[in-house]
Amino acid sequence: MSEATGSVWKTLADLPRPTLSELFAQDPSRLDQLATRLDLGEEGIRFDWSKTHLDAAHIDAFLKLADAADFAERRRALFAGEIVNATEGRAAEHTAQRGVGRDESVALAHGYHSRMAAIVEAIHRGAMGEVKHLIHIGIGGSALGPAMVVNALARDGAMVDVHVVSNIDGCALEAAFAACDPATTMLAVASKTFTTTETMVNAESAIGWLRENGVDDPYGRIVALTAATDKAVEWGVDETRILPFSESVGGRYSLWSSIGFPIAMALGWPDFAEMLEGAAIVDRHFRDTDGIDNLPLRAAFADQLYTRLRGCQTRGVFAYDERLGLLPDYLQQLEMESNGKSVTADGAPVDGPTAPITWGGVGTDAQHAVFQLLHQGTNLVPVDFIASIAPGDDLSPDHHRILLSNCFAQGAALMAGKASDDPARAYPGDRPSATILLDDVSPISFGALIAFHEHRTFANAVLMEINPFDQFGVELGKEIAKQIEKGGASFDPSTEALLELAGITCPSVAGS
Repeated sequence: MSEATGSVWKTLADLPRPTLSELFAQDPSRLDQLATRLDLGEEGIRFDWSKTHLDAAHIDAFLKLADAADFAERRRALFAGEIVNATEGRAAEHTAQRGVGRDESVALAHGYHSRMAAIVEAIHRGAMGEVKHLIHIGIGGSALGPAMVVNALARDGAMVDVHVVSNIDGCALEAAFAACDPATTMLAVASKTFTTTETMVNAESAIGWLRENGVDDPYGRIVALTAATDKAVEWGVDETRILPFSESVGGRYSLWSSIGFPIAMALGWPDFAEMLEGAAIVDRHFRDTDGIDNLPLRAAFADQLYTRLRGCQTRGVFAYDERLGLLPDYLQQLEMESNGKSVTADGAPVDGPTAPITWGGVGTDAQHAVFQLLHQGTNLVPVDFIASIAPGDDLSPDHHRILLSNCFAQGAALMAGKASDDPARAYPGDRPSATILLDDVSPISFGALIAFHEHRTFANAVLMEINPFDQFGVELGKEIAKQIEKGGASFDPSTEALLELAGITCPSVAGS
């Protein structure tokens, strides 16, 4: 850390630690200060951070930390399209996809979106024949984001049945084949570089499946989503069916670009545009709001309080809504791939913890699986609860009433605890949680929810003085996998024994 931030961290570490119950008792206005509704027009989202240990003293010190870390300048550079990913010499212009950012980048994104909208609407009108199914092939940010959104928003009847395949394990692809009629199936191949091994191998197999099942021109059923249009053309996709996106849009931030093609195919373009607008509302809030009223920054203050000051190694995310089932997985990728770093943006070793391990599940299932540890275990785990006031089903209102009652009860129980003469039945309490309550799971609110977490991740990175936009940690394993495929490399005895047992010939083993 820098000298300027170091002195603030010392101040933070020395602050008193009142309990949550004491904080509410001492400040009757606490709820008004730390629970805020973000207006999205006819809808909104309530962000309640009052059950965290943020108090006036911590907030004041964290605001000083933000100043010392040059938060305002880092935020300005992000929206200005300047280089904020120094290790790769790139901007990070995902907000431009939503219309907020450098004018030239916003105009380019608008042009790409217009092209995508035209293709989506043409397909829906039947320009490519009958299309009932779309197999979307990608990995990482090219797959998880679209899968999450389709799962959340297309449950009431998708315009096209979308299957997202990311795993190189052939079982994943075969499951998609089994659910689709090849005569009415299109393929979307999503890869920023159009060289990703898992994606390209899966794409070749999908083409073979189409061909083997009577599709004469399988390449004519492909839409490519990429920043490397020349590679897609070279691979065999017609230029008219390539949907480009900017090199400055990172993979885990890319669902707003042409990587969102399967979302638009499932929902229709108007709903995709609504999702963009929800994200843009949060972009403008994050860009234009200062201090503790800045919701992503406020969340980052709490994150740092627990990770840095209280030694919490994990953060739980529990979605009390079946439609949000993939959200914990998505946030796991967003936060851990962005902020799981051990050096600062200047390349110096960090001198404290960075990103916690993000994990979670779906309520009420998770209550019967992991909440024992949250309530009575020895690990302090800050928890986010995410729910919707409006249900996603048409069954008896009892279902949703019981669901929300459980969600709110868990937060209350974590905070209050319960004393008992029997130690096995005692709950220590004073365990933090935050609640994000949507009016409904709709395109505009879901777009806002994702953008909130993107900016929360960025704000955390600024406070920790790290670069959230590179991800070199995923490369070494890939390189070694390629060495194994190529042959001629030697490895440790354990790895070589495993290769031999699996029937994967490693020349160093074969020659020994």
